[in-house]
Amino acid sequence: MMFFSDKHIWVEKNNDTAKIGISNYAQNELGVIMFLNLPDLGDKLSLGEELGDIESLKTVSDLVSPIGGIVTAINEPLIDKPDAINADPYGSWLIEVSVSEISENLMDKNEYKEFLANL
Repeated sequence: MMFFSDKHIWVEKNNDTAKIGISNYAQNELGVIMFLNLPDLGDKLSLGEELGDIESLKTVSDLVSPIGGIVTAINEPLIDKPDAINADPYGSWLIEVSVSEISENLMDKNEYKEFLANL
């Protein structure tokens, strides 16, 4: 099941690991994505801290982690072709993390839709 943060990051948890990406709303607001700055394998992520940034034609935005843990995988093809996120934001995960903590404020799909409606 996919959950969303108020910073427009999605999390798909599977047992003790989770994939992280950006929401359709985020990619739409950013426009064409040009560059990703992601953590390295083995890096420790802290809940609520910056995990990297994403650059588009319009702006550079920090990526704030809704989970804590250790980076176990990086979606390497996205580094060379980050605009793939624009075509498929929910299929284009950024990193996978061995989860040690997870935000209590994550929203399910319906809660996130309501959140977006109130922006």
